Amino acid sequence: MPLWKHNLRGKPLIYAVTAASCQAFLLLGYDQGVMAGIIGADNRFGRDFNNPDPEMQGNITALYDIGCVLGSILCYFIGERFGRRTMLIMGGSIMIVGAAILAGSTTIAQLIVGRIVTGIGNGMNSSTAPVYLTECAPASYRGALLTLQGTVTILGVVIAYWLDYGTSFTESSLQWRFPLAFQAVFAVLLVLQIIGLPETPRWLVQHDRYEEARAVTAALEDKDLDDVSVNSTILDIRIGLEEEQKGGPFSVKELFTWGETQNLRRLLIVISIQLFQQFSGSNMINYYAPVIFADSMKLSRKTSLIIGGAAQCTYLVGSAIPVFLMDRFGRRTLLMTCSTGLCFCFVMVTILLSLGTTGPAYGATAFIFLFQLVMGIGWLPVPWFYPSEVSTTRMRTKMQAIASAWNWMFVFVVVKITPIAFASISWHTFIIFAILNAAFIPLVYCFYPETQGITLEDIPLLFHKGGITGGVWSSKGGRTVIPGQHAQESHVDEKMQAKQEERTVEEEVKS
Repeated sequence: MPLWKHNLRGKPLIYAVTAASCQAFLLLGYDQGVMAGIIGADNRFGRDFNNPDPEMQGNITALYDIGCVLGSILCYFIGERFGRRTMLIMGGSIMIVGAAILAGSTTIAQLIVGRIVTGIGNGMNSSTAPVYLTECAPASYRGALLTLQGTVTILGVVIAYWLDYGTSFTESSLQWRFPLAFQAVFAVLLVLQIIGLPETPRWLVQHDRYEEARAVTAALEDKDLDDVSVNSTILDIRIGLEEEQKGGPFSVKELFTWGETQNLRRLLIVISIQLFQQFSGSNMINYYAPVIFADSMKLSRKTSLIIGGAAQCTYLVGSAIPVFLMDRFGRRTLLMTCSTGLCFCFVMVTILLSLGTTGPAYGATAFIFLFQLVMGIGWLPVPWFYPSEVSTTRMRTKMQAIASAWNWMFVFVVVKITPIAFASISWHTFIIFAILNAAFIPLVYCFYPETQGITLEDIPLLFHKGGITGGVWSSKGGRTVIPGQHAQESHVDEKMQAKQEERTVEEEVKS
């Protein structure tokens, strides 16, 4: 008998898993945006905490990201042991505690502790939710479902921005206590959603719980337990895991091996895509948009809050676009197109702000809006789920934890240096991010393989081609298209044939 509570099957169950995963990212987005409308102003928050200078503002905002790093590292060590459901429940519960600490803060030290505690819970969630959904979603529309995580992340940011604006009209400490406490609502909902959902089939198989894995797979596919496709899916997972585990228990040195599985190459992809996302300049805008509008565009605090909230609404619209494009055009195309647009936006912002007059500054604001729209199309969603796709089942939890840890470390760097950079070089900061976005285009083109439409058990076949670019140009929605690579293609075909033969034998034994 399955151990979960719901009787959902097929698409309703898949959508319930998607909703739970998205709830984790809604909470993530809210936490990313909540400090933007509170910090850096002459308001009740500033007076309650002795008007922190730019460096302390960076500490209060960015130490949350260090908490996220700690949560991701914790997930690396215990995530595979406890499973996806348990880690999400633990992450949500920790964030409830963190929200309580934040809401009751009376000193900067207590505020920072609350930020770190909520960060730990969020790091656990951001490490686990993409894996949970990746392992449950069908390959045919996995990209669309995973992209929804990015959309609801920005919905969380939008809610945070406008809630900050709404409470800015009161002069009591409710101005900042209520927005910081409100995240507990999302955390409670996350825990309640996860309780009734199943564990993923791949985790269950990896822990020798085959009957439960078969029941979950049958529920996800809305098939009978003895259906051929259910048996085929379980067999694929078992074959993949058996091949991955031939070397015995996991050891850290596996992460740095090349060989047939090319774990080091996967690791470099996982880390670099996190770096590229953060150094696109997105969180510079997300965390400090009102401050940037006030300082660089010379707008009033209230106007800056309104425009910051409107910019996040634009971001929300942009984040919804790839839901319809991800499984049609793939990850690589959207990333490269997005980088081109981001570079152009920051070049225009730099030119307009360099003129130093009010009219061009308003034009620069328009390009910040366009930046938010474009950012949502590629670099927002893909880095969160791409590591789970390119990782093997044996490594998926650890790779996603590493990805999450590096993501939050890079967020920390960007959030920490942004106030200092704008205080030192003002609008010249945008030049740096424009150059970085231009550099990402050839790097994605050369090193990131396409995972569109490929089952998780077949993605490793891309890496069997070897080299640092093997499989990058050969995968176009699961079709091998590189001419002149017959030996390598034959190798892949042999593996596919072996899998099919083993599957046939298994089915004959069962019948």
